[in-house]
Amino acid sequence: MYEIYVTDREGLEHQVRINEGEKLMDVIRDAGLPVDATCGGEGTCATCHVYVEPVWYGKLPEIDDKELEFIEAAMSYDPGSSRLSWQLLFN
Repeated sequence: MYEIYVTDREGLEHQVRINEGEKLMDVIRDAGLPVDATCGGEGTCATCHVYVEPVWYGKLPEIDDKELEFIEAAMSYDPGSSRLSWQLLFN
């Protein structure tokens, strides 16, 4: 088990436990933090949008066309840090 830091919409930092292979969306939601994830990780709504710190963003797998299409439609899209948390597996 590992620990990651998640900053919520109010700017408060939370230490959250995560295991290898878990989706970031599930971990954030299960910790009671505000991530809508309306579609439950089916990739149809972009309500699990998160910002990833630049130091970590470059270490993530490439964003695929489906994720990019949804995330670009988000009003708060930032090409250097926006990702959909259901796409991010911790390993």
